[in-house]
Amino acid sequence: MKNATLLTIAATLIFFISSCKSGGNLDEGTAEDVISAHLKANPEYESTKINIGEIKFRSKNDQLELQKYKALEEKGLVEIELQNQKKKFLSKDSVYFYLITLTDKSKPYIIKHDTHNATVRAVNYVLDDEKPITLIKGDSKIARVTVSLKKEMTDFSIFFKDKNVGSNFITKTYKLKLKKEVGWILVGG
Repeated sequence: MKNATLLTIAATLIFFISSCKSGGNLDEGTAEDVISAHLKANPEYESTKINIGEIKFRSKNDQLELQKYKALEEKGLVEIELQNQKKKFLSKDSVYFYLITLTDKSKPYIIKHDTHNATVRAVNYVLDDEKPITLIKGDSKIARVTVSLKKEMTDFSIFFKDKNVGSNFITKTYKLKLKKEVGWILVGG
């Protein structure tokens, strides 16, 4: 697994370096190639936490939360198993205990997890093809590039509380530097 990861990183780095080779002039195509290679190696994303393991749901209060987990189960990302059910004495409300586990299909989204929580990718940011790249040249060896990254929601985004609800994209500025040996490279993001 480590060898495959190292091989992937090495291949991406070689692609990144080869795509950066250019003369001294930075154009939008070269800048886009450099930033695309960077985003493939280091993707931009936002994450959210979800509860896993044994979770208690009340039939009235937690119905919406349970529906989110059932939607993920339909997509094959989690497995839900009813462990126990308790009816409260003289009450219309019942308590259900479910065991929620992540499946192999959810592995690409998992950032980290322990026995009770999992941090998963909720939103991926990708380069927006429709919005132009803005070049701000400092001198002949340094340039700043502002790009628009659009949001791509994952299946786990149903648990995500988006703070930036006014738009479906973000803008980000990257710093590029010209190296004689390799061409334009990304030095700051």
